[in-house]
Amino acid sequence: LKLTPEARPAISRTHRFQWEEVQNCHVILYPEGMVKLSASAAEILTLCDGKNTTRDIIDDLNRRYPGAGLEKDVFKFLETAHENGWVQYK
Repeated sequence: LKLTPEARPAISRTHRFQWEEVQNCHVILYPEGMVKLSASAAEILTLCDGKNTTRDIIDDLNRRYPGAGLEKDVFKFLETAHENGWVQYK
């Protein structure tokens, strides 16, 4: 499945996205382990609720960070997140 601006990414049912106090960062938990996330990755995943489209996520982040031109980075991250099984598209 190709990521499009209309795709609605959501955290995969087999993974859990949460703040981990001990790690002092957001993480993705899954049966085989845990992935520590950067602040920017966590910010993107926070918006992956299955309701926001990829375009909504990009627009939201561009409002927060004017002039940053985040579209390519967001697409690349979401494609990687999908390949790793962290998100699924609705």
